Amino acid sequence: TPRMVRHTTVLCMPSASDTAMTLIFTSILTGFTKKFEDGVKGLVKGCCEGTVEMYNRISAELLPTPSKFHYTFNLRDISKVFQGMLMVTTKTCNTGELFAKLWLHESMRVFYDRLINVEDQEWYTKAAVELAVRFLKVPWTHEELFEAEDAQPIMFVDYLKPGADVRLYEYVSNFSKLEPLLDDCLDEYNVTFPSQMNLVFFTDAIKHISRMTRILRQPRGNAMLVGVGGSGKQSSTRISAFASQMDCVQIAISRGYGIPEFREDIKKLMIATGVEGKSTVFLFTDSQIVEETMLEDLNNVLNSGEIPNLFPQDEMDKIVSGMLPVMKELGLPASRDNCIQQF
Repeated sequence: TPRMVRHTTVLCMPSASDTAMTLIFTSILTGFTKKFEDGVKGLVKGCCEGTVEMYNRISAELLPTPSKFHYTFNLRDISKVFQGMLMVTTKTCNTGELFAKLWLHESMRVFYDRLINVEDQEWYTKAAVELAVRFLKVPWTHEELFEAEDAQPIMFVDYLKPGADVRLYEYVSNFSKLEPLLDDCLDEYNVTFPSQMNLVFFTDAIKHISRMTRILRQPRGNAMLVGVGGSGKQSSTRISAFASQMDCVQIAISRGYGIPEFREDIKKLMIATGVEGKSTVFLFTDSQIVEETMLEDLNNVLNSGEIPNLFPQDEMDKIVSGMLPVMKELGLPASRDNCIQQF
């Protein structure tokens, strides 16, 4: 009511126009592809226009319902497509066709992976192929990419060369190579950790693990895994973390475990990642939600990277002193604010 509104400042934020969104992402992608082949550079505008068109279509046609309440799409989804595309190098993506496949793969990871039934997924793949043909001028058909018996999934992964110092995000030209790679990875995992895992890597499991390794290599990458109990969500997360050369951390619920204990565990995790610089995966299951406040804390971590007032003053001082060598190594001014920001 006007009586209530008079006490507040009302700000109206119109959503960005298609032209503005295309201009923003074209500028980012043009700068990134400066050193790429001309065939790649020529597809930049098409990729941006195709992504914006897909976003508009999916927002208008696949609306949220009680069973599909997560069908909400925003500008962040468009930026995620381009964040994924920026993970390749001139070595791994040097032709126009590969770059078009990269666009299709990244847009599928952002939009397609959220869809819950075959009907919606088929709607998406048909729309994606149509946009690829229109904007990227590729001679693809839906049948050859998704319906043919010998159709190979379009997949980009970073674990094709295990143990490499620089993990290249590259196209999987032969999907059957991934199973032996993951079998070797599992053998290594079972030698490294006392808790043994016996997994069978069928096609869907390989796809899920590949999706997770893609998410884990992105800054603040996170995913909610939905499925019936015992379908392998935790096992596939652990093997994905191991393939990505990251530690996998999980809280141990005991009698009397509450918010103070949870926050202590989060503090240890933050010090390991922030000060010691360890790449870490935090695995949290629905059965571990003792209090709703835990979700609020995790939401804060995902949105801003921190939980307000988590560390008291004395612990913050320890963190700042622990960050000094890190700042020196990075060549940044070691002021208190800088240390906290970098942490």
